[in-house]
Amino acid sequence: MPVSPQLVLPPAGSAIWRRDFLFGAATAAYQIEGATEVDGRLPSIWDSFGAVPGNIANGDTGAVACDHYHRYADDVALLAGLGFSAYRFSIAWPRVIDENGRLNPKGVAFYQRLLDKLDERGIAPYATLCHWDLPQHLQDRGGWLNRDTSLRFADYADQISRALAGRVRGWMTLNEPWVSAYVGHAEGRHAPGLRSPRYAVEAMHHLLLGHGLAVPALRANDKAPVGLVANVNGVTAASDSAEDQLAARRAHANNNLWVLDALFKGQYPEELRQLWPDAIAPVRDGDMATISVPLDFVGINYYFRAVVASDGGHGYVVQQTPGVERTQMGWEVHPDSLRNLLVEFHQRYPEMPPVYITENGMASDDRVQDGRVHDEQRIRYLGRHFAAIDQAMQQGVDVRGYFVWSLLDNFEWAYGYDKRFGIVHVDYTTQQRTPKDSALALKSFFQQRAERA
Repeated sequence: MPVSPQLVLPPAGSAIWRRDFLFGAATAAYQIEGATEVDGRLPSIWDSFGAVPGNIANGDTGAVACDHYHRYADDVALLAGLGFSAYRFSIAWPRVIDENGRLNPKGVAFYQRLLDKLDERGIAPYATLCHWDLPQHLQDRGGWLNRDTSLRFADYADQISRALAGRVRGWMTLNEPWVSAYVGHAEGRHAPGLRSPRYAVEAMHHLLLGHGLAVPALRANDKAPVGLVANVNGVTAASDSAEDQLAARRAHANNNLWVLDALFKGQYPEELRQLWPDAIAPVRDGDMATISVPLDFVGINYYFRAVVASDGGHGYVVQQTPGVERTQMGWEVHPDSLRNLLVEFHQRYPEMPPVYITENGMASDDRVQDGRVHDEQRIRYLGRHFAAIDQAMQQGVDVRGYFVWSLLDNFEWAYGYDKRFGIVHVDYTTQQRTPKDSALALKSFFQQRAERA
């Protein structure tokens, strides 16, 4: 049997070798659970979006996905067998709260069973409250364009944190509100499929307001630390021209600062008004103070860099530069941008709390051959991003842990099942799980860390 490729590891003195540096794997409810009509789960916006022909590649849906709802015990055993010490999962809001705003006991019981299994294996659970799967009945009343949804989210956070108090290691309110707001409300590529910058600006404000309202409820019910997960990406101007440089600043504000400035400066970037002069956030007195409530940590999701040029107006366009390494998604592999962004945020936000890299990984066209999945590019990708994190830590950034995306190949939103991000291959016909070479390389790394402790 061929030897698994090894990760290129950080230097011996790196903080990544410390036992208190957390290593976990991440998933999301709609992408893996399936069982969309089981035990009182209500429809989500992704059920509705996926039912519209043309929205999802191949007409795929999350109705079965990885069948994690029924196979969770085996998946936890897989996590433990690979040596992970933490697991980031999301709670399906439509599974645990009924249409009257009350807890659904059967839905809550699933997460209690999952937490029991994680506890048995000594794996620290980190729970995300909303990984994009807004209940459809709330979307029918306006969704994130309706300020009331912020209040409903805070109610949900209050109830589920009471039900699971003392069971999780950390609470994450929202996953990637930028994607929910911009990709779902301006570009229309994600649920709910709307297409207006004005909608995106309104949705973002209500998403962040919901986060700010949820934080005190979570803290009142549980002692676990509370944070939010933001996606970021590198942005580089296509040229030195003044127009392209301005376009890059506006792209950076849109992609990276929109959420983080609101959280840590209590304001939205001025560049957003330049991008969308007619889109005004529906800010009321006290909203920004609510949104910028101090956090215990922030989650950073990072995947790629974008090279942008001026669109000839007040916006920007992404350039497809030749000669760079890309993933199955077409995203450029650029670890230096992760380091640079972490250092920039550390300098820009003096009050920024500790950081967890809550998602990082890549899609590749992985196939099982003789019982193995050879994903050498992913192994190189992970090692290079570990190095970038180590370099950021050497420059003073307080990074506490890393979650690989993802534990399992899964339903990749609008791409359906075409893209494979997992370190474990899933045969969607048989539900057979096969750890890829990247999973085996991580297992070897974790064993080395344990031996050094």
